[in-house]
Amino acid sequence: MLDIILSILIIVGAFFTLVGSVGLFKLRDFYMRLHGPTKASTLGVGAILIASAIHFSVKTGDISLHEVLVTLFLFITAPVSAHLMAKAALHIKVRQDKRTLNKSDQD
Repeated sequence: MLDIILSILIIVGAFFTLVGSVGLFKLRDFYMRLHGPTKASTLGVGAILIASAIHFSVKTGDISLHEVLVTLFLFITAPVSAHLMAKAALHIKVRQDKRTLNKSDQD
């Protein structure tokens, strides 16, 4: 049963990481590309790290703190860094695609 849960977590993690990578490659401007690594890839890497933590916790009998700390650090830093990059891009007036602009910005 544990193998099934770990397999599902790894498959879900790989899927989200793939979606985030494709989004980073395919989306048109900086603001759209920012969502790929910060949203989907964070969930993907988080699911893989949780699967790893569960596996090694069961295998050794102790709580695997390395993976737990990396997951916690990832979930804290990814949104903060994305917010800071978006604010910096707005400050230096990085050009936006028409689909990114709000209706009020286009007037």
